Amino acid sequence: MKENIEQIKKGIPSSVTLVAATKTRSVEEIKEAIKAGIEIIGENYVQEAESKYNELKEKVKIHCIGHLQTNKIKKAVELFDMIETVDSVKIAKEIDKRTTKIMPVLIEVNIAKEASKSGVMPEETIDLIKEISNLNLKNIKIKGLMTMAPYFDDPEKDRPYFKEMKHLFDKIKAMSIPNVDMEILSMGMSDSYKIAIEEGATMVRIGTKIFGKRE
Repeated sequence: MKENIEQIKKGIPSSVTLVAATKTRSVEEIKEAIKAGIEIIGENYVQEAESKYNELKEKVKIHCIGHLQTNKIKKAVELFDMIETVDSVKIAKEIDKRTTKIMPVLIEVNIAKEASKSGVMPEETIDLIKEISNLNLKNIKIKGLMTMAPYFDDPEKDRPYFKEMKHLFDKIKAMSIPNVDMEILSMGMSDSYKIAIEEGATMVRIGTKIFGKRE
């Protein structure tokens, strides 16, 4: 694992943030990854994050990288340092209501418009961000965009989706919307992160390449 992490870090620019995707990984595995230099982990489920939280909270930052249900937000704002998967006004308002600290969030975009995935449609993203901005929520700060591109055997096929995300990201950034800091573009996973970085990702979420295949 240490070698895997060193290899990945060597191959990505220092301007790109590495998030270790830790769904189904044990606390022991995660601690080993932290020892090898991981500073942020990403969890998909509130319940699973909660089961690991007490042993990890002082050691690492924790991001929510899975779809968030409204009824889980009260707990989520206690556990996570960032929520990468906001895709509606309803979720944004609920986060704002449930936290007293400023929660950095990313807007999740369903870039390939896949029925099986959550996220706002690309053409509705700007309107959603403006709507959240206009609400003037005090406890939430939009820091960028996140997407999960389709899975292909050939990751090169993801390139057009990453390109489109970067175009959308730049477009929103140029609009200077109040209370929106377009700093983070979170895209690319174990198989596709190199292409995502070439296309402008500033954050990548890697699981298998760090921990090996899931059981």
